[in-house]
Amino acid sequence: MFLDAHLVEYALAEHGASERRACRILGLNRSGFRYEAKKSDDSEIQKALKDLAEEKPRWGFKKMYAYLRNQQGISWNHKRVYRVYCEMKLNLRVKPKKRLPKRKATPLELPKAANLSWSLDFTSDSLSCGRAFRTLNIIDDFNREVLWIEADTSLPATRVIRTLEMIASWRGYPKQIRMDNGPELISQKTVRWAKLHDVELAFIQPGKPTQNAYIERFNRTFREDVLDAYIFSSLREVRDITEEWMVGYNSVRPHEGLGNLSPFQYAIQHAEVST
Repeated sequence: MFLDAHLVEYALAEHGASERRACRILGLNRSGFRYEAKKSDDSEIQKALKDLAEEKPRWGFKKMYAYLRNQQGISWNHKRVYRVYCEMKLNLRVKPKKRLPKRKATPLELPKAANLSWSLDFTSDSLSCGRAFRTLNIIDDFNREVLWIEADTSLPATRVIRTLEMIASWRGYPKQIRMDNGPELISQKTVRWAKLHDVELAFIQPGKPTQNAYIERFNRTFREDVLDAYIFSSLREVRDITEEWMVGYNSVRPHEGLGNLSPFQYAIQHAEVST
């Protein structure tokens, strides 16, 4: 019918035909050609759905419509109500929170040698222009040595794996890595990498940062000495200052947990005792 109406309008405009003749030729009823759809007033439906959605945010359309029909006695057609429901975008679903597997509480023990256990975590800050960046901090639990700090605006699972591979190229793979349940760390890519290199991923329990106390304590020091101490203008500046700070942290800075020795001094002393 929509196409026929356009043909009638064409005949009227281009060929000067009368409305009666054009409709007769095309087999279109004149009242149908003249009909103009009237937009219904849906304000009452909108208000009812809005009020109900605010009161019952977890209800879907079927439950809302059943409630309005049973409790308020509405007579609106369900198709009309569903159209308004969609126009109000009440049908958009909130992405459910990903369920994590149950984690076991593992005691935080000091490793007896290097490369048995690493810890990693993320910190975040922003440049002077307001652009946010993150750092991936990785330490060896044995002597709290900073293995590496990777800084960038985005650190997805592939970047985490690349950083771990870089460290392993000169240090070897650890027996385990202690970490939280961030999306970059629980991804299938990270899990496959760990299985390939026989590395155990020791996930802490959600909401229990004390189970990763070594890296949490390191994060505090790194934030106080670097992130909070400087106003960075570029990522290059972040990396340069961080690399210089890592050298001092590993070789000079005393650590109370290591008997006031630096990480390198503690590792050398332990090696001498072992021999």
